[in-house]
Amino acid sequence: MTSDEAPRTDAEIVAAEWSVVLSYGTDRVDPAVPRAAYGHPSLRVLFPMISHGVLYLSRCTKWPWTFDVGTAYPLVEGGYRVRRESDKTLLGEVETVEDAYELIASNLPDGCGPAVDGTPDDL
Repeated sequence: MTSDEAPRTDAEIVAAEWSVVLSYGTDRVDPAVPRAAYGHPSLRVLFPMISHGVLYLSRCTKWPWTFDVGTAYPLVEGGYRVRRESDKTLLGEVETVEDAYELIASNLPDGCGPAVDGTPDDL
């Protein structure tokens, strides 16, 4: 960023990362996964990241990220196991990626809003 550029807002940082994640090919993640998450306005404002083919969503943009938003893990036999890592809660097992992100969206932490540019200490 040059000195005459305005700093990016939290929303712009999150939107830029979604643009990257949505452009990934099958070598990183099944493209249906980020598309399904992005289809939910309450999830679209969270910070996305991919690791080992799994989409994680955080309420902040910097490490250590939050782990209180559910994550959909693909099952070998098909479908998804949806877990919240912060308290090890199994939210459920579902057949489709759309159902997985519906379950995640309906189980967001209390007061969950758009991701902030910072760490969990900034929430």
